[in-house]
Amino acid sequence: MVGEAIDFRYLLIENYKKLKLDEVEVTTLFIIDHLIEQGNSLITADLLSLKMTMNVAQIDKILANLLKNGMIDYVSNKKQTITTLQPLKNKLYREFQISLAKEQEASNNQKIEESLENIYSEFQKYLGRTLSPLEISKIREWISFGYSDKTIIDALKQALSQKKKTLRSVDKILLSWASREDVEKEGHTILSEQWDKNIEETIKIAQTPWVKDDDE
Repeated sequence: MVGEAIDFRYLLIENYKKLKLDEVEVTTLFIIDHLIEQGNSLITADLLSLKMTMNVAQIDKILANLLKNGMIDYVSNKKQTITTLQPLKNKLYREFQISLAKEQEASNNQKIEESLENIYSEFQKYLGRTLSPLEISKIREWISFGYSDKTIIDALKQALSQKKKTLRSVDKILLSWASREDVEKEGHTILSEQWDKNIEETIKIAQTPWVKDDDE
């Protein structure tokens, strides 16, 4: 669970501006959390005023805004009302996950761009020319399919060894290698699976007694 892995106080400091909270509200939330940890289940303006310099009316207004904006909640638990910061924590953990996903995407994009630069460089070196936009698009497609730099470059070398200098030839080699890997891993491919199915259906039809003995 994300909540067990990272302290929500850190996330609150990092994200309170994004959640449109001001510093007074953040301080209030920290004190609410402190009071809950001290064993206080229901956090009221009167209780908070013992820890804060503001008066009860001011604190009550802050609590109303926090409740309205979905940062805190009051829920029934075993016939008593308690204050919970779970709505705030859920928002913070969601922001953390979004931020993490964006960082991962940025990292993946950087790796993809590095792979593409490496492949472009190798292709242009071996082909002795610059690549066309269509060829660049094809290489990006291979990367998106999960082919590694090495596999793509090896396929190019294989094509060149066969005196073929087109990306179509490289594409065919990549497909043949992928099919071979499928056979090694699974023992069959979709094509062979369909072939076996067709053969089975053909045998079944051939064995069907189309004329009953009674009709003879």
